[in-house]
Amino acid sequence: MSPQIGKGDFYAEEQQTDMAQSPSEMCEMQLNGASELMDLLHIDVEADVVDDRPGREDALYSRNVLRKQRHWEKQLAAKKSKRKEEKQRRKLNREQESGASTEPQFTKRVMKAITKERLAEAQSTGLKLCVDLSMTDCMSDKEISRLAGQLRRLYGSNKKAARPFHLFLTDLKEDSRLYRECVRMNEGFLNYMMDITEESCLDMFPAETVIYLTPDAEQALETVDADKVYVLGGLVDESIQKKLSFSRARQLSVHTARLPIDEYMVKKTNVKNFHSKILAVNQVFDILLTLCDTGSWTEAFQTWFPLGKGYVVAPESPPLSATQTQNED
Repeated sequence: MSPQIGKGDFYAEEQQTDMAQSPSEMCEMQLNGASELMDLLHIDVEADVVDDRPGREDALYSRNVLRKQRHWEKQLAAKKSKRKEEKQRRKLNREQESGASTEPQFTKRVMKAITKERLAEAQSTGLKLCVDLSMTDCMSDKEISRLAGQLRRLYGSNKKAARPFHLFLTDLKEDSRLYRECVRMNEGFLNYMMDITEESCLDMFPAETVIYLTPDAEQALETVDADKVYVLGGLVDESIQKKLSFSRARQLSVHTARLPIDEYMVKKTNVKNFHSKILAVNQVFDILLTLCDTGSWTEAFQTWFPLGKGYVVAPESPPLSATQTQNED
């Protein structure tokens, strides 16, 4: 039988083998171990470098995003500033055009009360103007509707006027087509601050105080007098027959006058060679309002005479120079 080898013998043999190795082999083993340790350290360092790269890319990406965001915020702020400046400029222009910068601002309720008070005062002390509605029987339904619209605009202009007229709608019967159309078309018509009556102007005023404005009159109107009553014929352009309003004035045996169109305006060349002095009642009224406010027929015609009528305000003669004035003296 072969002798058995125990665990103690095996360990003893291994220790003997290790001790039997030469010093050079032991040195080589130590060097190899150090090399393996350095390799492990090198791998860890490279691993750390690889792990850091994505972090740096994220940092660069974040800086780009922040830079773009700051640029966008600057553009947005510049646009807001520009819009604000434009809004202030438009507001200033509106104030300069309307004179609101020097006038106090009122609420709608206050403005409504002021307008009502002004119209009430005009009914006591204002210039008197009548719209003669006795000639509507010869008008079509379409023309009746147009006249109702003109009366609405006439009243609207009077409400805005600094010195409104005392208005009268004469010869307006409640069972007439025009009355029904005014009630239908014009909201609040029955509450208009004007006198609506079935009587004629002669039933209300002395004939010598009445001046009927008609384009066929010979005498031109020069001024608007407080002791006179002015009458406009309530007709629409399409329905006007030749000298119809003039005939109505002759029937009433009252004075007549025309707007001084020939004195202040000249014909303007146009393709259709169309020229007309016939105006709607609200257009004539606007001209009279502006005349009363400014005292200038030129300004009144420039502001309200329709360009489509083929007339323009005549150019004024240039003022004399100082030399010419001395020579004349």
